[in-house]
Amino acid sequence: METVLFILFGAIAVCGAIMVVTRKHPMASALYLILTLFAVAALFVLRQAHFLAAIQVIIYAGAVVVLFIFVIMLINVPEDRLPVERATTMRVLGVLAAGFFILESAVLARRFWMPIGPVAEVGTVEAVGRALFTDYLLAFEITSVLLLAAVIGAIALAKRKI
Repeated sequence: METVLFILFGAIAVCGAIMVVTRKHPMASALYLILTLFAVAALFVLRQAHFLAAIQVIIYAGAVVVLFIFVIMLINVPEDRLPVERATTMRVLGVLAAGFFILESAVLARRFWMPIGPVAEVGTVEAVGRALFTDYLLAFEITSVLLLAAVIGAIALAKRKI
């Protein structure tokens, strides 16, 4: 049953991610991003990482996507100014890249899909905190600076209109 749910939520996450990058309207992309993030949270639940699933929903599907939607609404690009969708070689390359990514994900999922033992500390608050502030401290700080730059960029774009 877990394998079926893993395949289902994995497919939802991959299809949602493809829809995020292929939609013309930015609000539709943001809504598909929420779907993708919820599917990833469900994958965390399947791996018994309930804390990571909660953080995925609260931080990403909640706060970060709300920030994206706020920026989209603040910029308020009219429909006629949105980019025109073209069926070009980029679309074909995108489909090929997505197929390769699905194949790679299936191989990695088969390799790493092991039941978690009783002594493994995966997804607990202590394990996440230890990893975040030791091994991944630089990535954490870079991410915070990128989010700050995105907020400053949104403010600069909004100020230009006023």
